[in-house]
Amino acid sequence: RGMSYNFLSVFYSFLTSRSACVLLLGIIPAILLSSRTARDMPLKKSHGPTFDGKNAILRNGSNMPILGLGTWKSKPGEVAAAIKVAVEAGYRHIDCAQIYGNEKEIGGALKEVFAGGKVKREDLFITSKLWNTFHAAQDVRGALQKTLDDLQLSYVDLYLIHWPHGFARGGPTFPRNEDGTINYSDTHYMETWGEMEKAVDDGLVKNIGVSNFNARQVTEVCEKSRIKPSVNQCECHPYLTQVPLLAVCEKLGVHFTAYSPLGSGDRPWAKPTDPKLMDDEGLKAIADKYNKTSAQVLIRFQIERGVSVIPKSSNPDRIRANFDVFDFELSEEDMEKLAAFNRPWRACVPCIKDATGKDIPRDAGHPLYPFNDAY
Repeated sequence: RGMSYNFLSVFYSFLTSRSACVLLLGIIPAILLSSRTARDMPLKKSHGPTFDGKNAILRNGSNMPILGLGTWKSKPGEVAAAIKVAVEAGYRHIDCAQIYGNEKEIGGALKEVFAGGKVKREDLFITSKLWNTFHAAQDVRGALQKTLDDLQLSYVDLYLIHWPHGFARGGPTFPRNEDGTINYSDTHYMETWGEMEKAVDDGLVKNIGVSNFNARQVTEVCEKSRIKPSVNQCECHPYLTQVPLLAVCEKLGVHFTAYSPLGSGDRPWAKPTDPKLMDDEGLKAIADKYNKTSAQVLIRFQIERGVSVIPKSSNPDRIRANFDVFDFELSEEDMEKLAAFNRPWRACVPCIKDATGKDIPRDAGHPLYPFNDAY
């Protein structure tokens, strides 16, 4: 009984001591942190040295504006005006690609913008992408030079391999076999990557990266390359949050860019039965709470994850509205609600009809097709 009294006395003295306070202050936050789910972790708002709130800081020190203008599906005759409106609104990041078919018009708009004195070349971050028919080593430099000529630039800030799998070289954009199927190339992306590195060496490109690469593929490029990829650009939105792929890219030091962040509702192959992210009632409720549009909430969702985002629009009012996202923050609760929308569902999968008329992925039989892996 006496020993029990002595123990309780000593224990009470410890609990009221400064040492106990220090110990408990260390233990309690650790317990609380460990109780968070894996899904919550990517929703953190502190992104360390690779994100300063408006810029992603790439592995070579380049600043890439976290919000850019996408130009996929921007029609000829519209995209030049969109570029001018975007620059006037404050955009300093323009995402392009040879396959979009509008780089020449974008180049004309950029020339006018520079001539007007609003911005200088070094003020803008310009991305373009190498198309699938140019994966062979001997074709990479010519495709890049065509992009530079069309854009009327001496360099691009970021050049991406558009897809990991290639198409047959030397022919049309979508080369076909006699039966109508795609005529593929067996060129491995590591062969392509060597030429991408040379483009950096020669000053034609500031950064190189990949697009639509899965975790295994982007890891392979990082492990086998002399110049590591700076970016992996993939479809990403609350219906496809890409949490596992994001985690791999973060570990590798590869920045993640979200394309089709609004769900790509205007994609040409959309079917009436497809999910419609912009019509989601949960999203609308969150937007109403902040007195913002659904698009603004979707863009802000990515920014707060440290993910750069490139919404496309040719409508001047929407271009301006999409940039008006730096005056609010989503609560952790609303970030979790949006993350919980994950299905996962892809809007951007090239498909063909099988014998029964069902849509199946067009390129799934290629050994480098990225979406056969879970992430």
